[in-house]
Amino acid sequence: MGTEQHSPRSKVAILSRGDAAARRDTTIKNSRFVDVFEALAAVGIEARRAIYDECFADAVREQLLAVDGVLVWVNPIQDGRNRAGLDALLRDVAAQGVWVSAHPDVILKMGTKEVLYRTRSMGWGSDTALYQTAEAMHAELPDRLTSGPRVIKRNRGNGGQGVWKVEKLSTSPKIRVLDATKDASEELTLDDFLRRCAEYFENGSVIDQPFQPRLSEGVVRCYMAGDRCAGFGHHKVKALIESPAARSEAGPRLYTSNADPRFQRLRRLMEDEWTPQLTSLLDIARDDLPVIWDADFMLGPVQADGSDSYVLGEINVSSVHPYPGEAPAEIAKRVADRLQLQGRGV
Repeated sequence: MGTEQHSPRSKVAILSRGDAAARRDTTIKNSRFVDVFEALAAVGIEARRAIYDECFADAVREQLLAVDGVLVWVNPIQDGRNRAGLDALLRDVAAQGVWVSAHPDVILKMGTKEVLYRTRSMGWGSDTALYQTAEAMHAELPDRLTSGPRVIKRNRGNGGQGVWKVEKLSTSPKIRVLDATKDASEELTLDDFLRRCAEYFENGSVIDQPFQPRLSEGVVRCYMAGDRCAGFGHHKVKALIESPAARSEAGPRLYTSNADPRFQRLRRLMEDEWTPQLTSLLDIARDDLPVIWDADFMLGPVQADGSDSYVLGEINVSSVHPYPGEAPAEIAKRVADRLQLQGRGV
């Protein structure tokens, strides 16, 4: 009797940060990514959990070398630790043929605030400056403040860390600054503010954008799986909002599908124009786009036809979670397509 040949199932690891207890106790069923595990299983991909910490990095490395791909959810800064060790590990396993999403090199191109400067000429862009040194910021920021409030952002961070609204005072040589993680503004000298920002230049640059007056109307987050829209999130924010009335309206992000009629113009722009322009400007291959990433948009000036314009506030790549309910299925499709491209199809 002949033997029937079966191709082995593709295997991917879902990697997130955790301690030894999390590594021991996390299962597919109690993982916060259970919906992704289930979506991958539905398209014939075996997904395995992978918990990372620097103290057992060698064991994680061996685990990743045993799979076809790894999907990474780790913040740039978390509990005082950065991704330096993890990114070196991921580059190593990728060099040995494991597909990594998002690859650290792709994160450096599109997942830092510098992308706001590099794409400032696109339709989502604004009058954005890049400061490589504190001296450059000291020299250039005062002139920019004469045209209105600015938003200062450290190149890498999350959760509002290193984001400030800065504005010139009409009756004082000081400036008013509002930390995105705080409720109230302060008045400081420029030199005092620069001292607070000094650490941002130790391993990166600082971005300077004009403050968007319509910020209190809310932020639209467009979720992307590769180059296709996977849904939207919309919420009114407190960060950088000083009006108590506007702050009181802030609430949780509300998720909707990619068919939400309110955001179809934004979907078309992202899929047909802006994402192709982004990959071209940053030299990213279409198939190397992360399986899940998002772009946060503030509302810009209303256009002549009455439609909204959109101003990019940041792109999130390292650890996009939570996400719309439809996103896991889109992630699974992207993973299956990418593994087939590598000849490791399901």
